[in-house]
Amino acid sequence: MKQLAIIGPTASGKSDLAIKIALKIDAYILSIDSLSIYKEIDIVSAKPSKEELSAVKHFGIDVLNPDEYFSVDIFIDLYKEVVETCKKDSKNLIIVGGTSFYLKSLMQGLSPLPKITPKIRQEVQENLKNLEESYNLLLNLDEEYMKKIDKNDSYRIEKALLIYRASNLTPTEWFLQNPPKPIIKEMSVFNIEVDRDTIRERISKRSLKMLEMGLIDEVAYLEHKYTRLPHSMKSIGIVEVLEFLDAKISKEQMIELISIHTAQLAKRQQTFNKTQFEGVISARLEELEEIILSQ
Repeated sequence: MKQLAIIGPTASGKSDLAIKIALKIDAYILSIDSLSIYKEIDIVSAKPSKEELSAVKHFGIDVLNPDEYFSVDIFIDLYKEVVETCKKDSKNLIIVGGTSFYLKSLMQGLSPLPKITPKIRQEVQENLKNLEESYNLLLNLDEEYMKKIDKNDSYRIEKALLIYRASNLTPTEWFLQNPPKPIIKEMSVFNIEVDRDTIRERISKRSLKMLEMGLIDEVAYLEHKYTRLPHSMKSIGIVEVLEFLDAKISKEQMIELISIHTAQLAKRQQTFNKTQFEGVISARLEELEEIILSQ
């Protein structure tokens, strides 16, 4: 089974290229996108169309409800399942998306967790009823680790507390003694290069297209069904629409802010993609198809 990854900033043409390549090399596609994983978040996430999804079998899309937590651990489990499916069906695999951190985690691996008994899990759940107290306890024990975690990030605070209770080691000590092991040994990574002006123009057009497709109605529906509390409701495209619905900004300002914030995200993605992968092959979109197929 052949595996490859296509990464690039948002609105760079990754999905279209992945489908073209998949059809030529008989591959399935695994999406690494932190929003497309959610059902019902369709317009904001710029998911592939129904036609595109039916042309090539996709995984990692419409897996969770918007109020369910998504983490790199969940993605790695999903990847392992997809690999087994590809082997069973004699297919190759293309990993594609903008959340390259998940790809890096696959290539670097995750540290194993200590054995967590039901009793420890129950005790931690009791502790977490006072999130601030739990956070401060961990901060006093392991400032180096906890200063990277927001004091309201209940998921990561829970994970740190479970490690401490189950191992009697601070998270920093645990991870030093249990370093990560790579899950993917070899993977060709192809990065789409796009100049700043082109990406800004594409983002601006896409933001307007999202509005025409019913962006405001989608966000209003999501807020009504799931409230504003889930992590997914704090994403670019949703936050700005909620500000518009609160009458804090005009529709024009909303679209402008979505474009600005998306362009800032694209810049961060480009920096990450260039610096975090060894041997990454970068080229313009129109050149990359030929490069990939010649490998």
